[in-house]
Amino acid sequence: MTVTKRVVVTGIGMITPLGNEHQGVWSALCAGESGISTITAFDTSGFKSTLAGICHNFQPSEFFSEREVARLDRCSQFALLSTDLALEEAGLGDGDAGGYETGIILGTGYGSIGSTEDGYGAFYGNEKRSAITIPKAMCNAAASNVAIRFKIRGPNLTVSTACSSGANAIGQAFHLVRHGVVERMITGGVDAPITPGLMDLWQFLRVLSTQNDSPARACKPFSANRDGFVMAEGAGIVILESLEGALARDAPIFGELVGYASTSDASHITLPDPEGEAQAITGALRDSGLTPKDIHYINAHGTGTKFNDVSETKAIKQAFGEYAHQIPVSSIKPMIGHSMGASGAIEFIATILSVERNLIPGTINYEQFDPECDLDYVTEGARVMGSHETRRTALSNSFGFGGNNAVLIVRQYVE
Repeated sequence: MTVTKRVVVTGIGMITPLGNEHQGVWSALCAGESGISTITAFDTSGFKSTLAGICHNFQPSEFFSEREVARLDRCSQFALLSTDLALEEAGLGDGDAGGYETGIILGTGYGSIGSTEDGYGAFYGNEKRSAITIPKAMCNAAASNVAIRFKIRGPNLTVSTACSSGANAIGQAFHLVRHGVVERMITGGVDAPITPGLMDLWQFLRVLSTQNDSPARACKPFSANRDGFVMAEGAGIVILESLEGALARDAPIFGELVGYASTSDASHITLPDPEGEAQAITGALRDSGLTPKDIHYINAHGTGTKFNDVSETKAIKQAFGEYAHQIPVSSIKPMIGHSMGASGAIEFIATILSVERNLIPGTINYEQFDPECDLDYVTEGARVMGSHETRRTALSNSFGFGGNNAVLIVRQYVE
C-alpha cells in the first residue's frame, strides 16, 4: 500500500541581497526595496553589465572560523548558514534533525564556481595549487557539507537543472516526504555565481541588463522596455516534513506544499517553449488535485528578458485559459536579482510567505505596457491576496536553460 502524507514547511533560511533573515527580507520585498548594486569585488571595466545582486550582509568571518572560511567555498558557506537558520526556525536544535530519518536535496546551477575559477587560474598562471580545491569545488560540496555539519544520514542529493534547480530540488524532496521515505528533508537552492569568469561569459549571451547607471531600476519584468536580468547570488533553504511529525512536536507551520511537476521543453537549449512550461503548470495542478480557479497568485519566473517574459505569459494563458487574466502575477527578481539555482527556492519561500500572510510582493520597475505581456501583473506595490472561500493557494514557476521547467503549488495551512 502506498503511503501518502501531507507535507508542510516548518523552517525557512535565506541568504539574499536584501538580508539574511526571512522576516527582514519579506518586509523589504513588500516595500519594493532593491538589493541590486554595482560590482566592486573585481574589475568590470571591460564588461557590458556591471550589476549584480550581491549578499553584502553576509560576512563569512561572522559565522565561520578562519579555518572554515579557508576550506569552504562561498556556495557551501551560504548553504550552511541558511540551513542553520531554517533548522532553528523549525525548532530543531543540535542533533534533533540528524540520523537516517532526515535527508537533503539541494539545487545549484554552478556549484562552487568560485573555487573552480581559482583552481584553473592557478593552473594557467603556473601558481601553487591548493590540495583542497577538489573537495571545495565539487558540485555536491554544499549538500555534503550540510550533511556532515548536521549529521544528516538520509538521502543526500544535488540537483542541477539551471535556473529551476532549487525548485526541482524542493519538488523531489517533497516526493520523498510525501511517500514516507523519510520524515523530513532539508532542501532548497544555493548559488554564488558572481565571479569574473562567469560574469564575462554571460555577457556574450546578451541576456544581462546593461542599465549600469541605475542598478535598482535595471531589471524590468514584463515591461516593454526590459533589457535583461541581473545576475545574483544567494540561498533559500526550507525544512519539509510530514504534517503528523510537525504536529507531534508542535513545530511552526508556514504552509503546505501540495503540488509539483517538472517537464522538459526538448526544444532549444536557451529559448523557452510555452508548451513545455504550460505542461508543468497543468501537471502541478493535477498533482495537487486543484483546478485553475483554485490558484490565487502566481510567483513568476519573470526574469526581465524579452523572450522569457513573453513565453511565460503565453504558458500561463495556455494553462489557465480565460481565468489567467484574473490571477495576480508578480516577480521578485527586480529586487533580489536572478540567483540561478537558488532563485526557485528563494521564490518558493516568497510564495509560501504570501499565502501565510495574505500579501503579494509587487513587481518593481514596471514602466511600459507590452501587448504581448497582458496579464494582471502586480505593479502598484504589495497587494492583499484577498479573502477566498478556500484556503489561499499560490503557484511558483521556475524555468531554466535546457528547457527545464519546475512548478510548485503551496496552500495556506489551517488547523
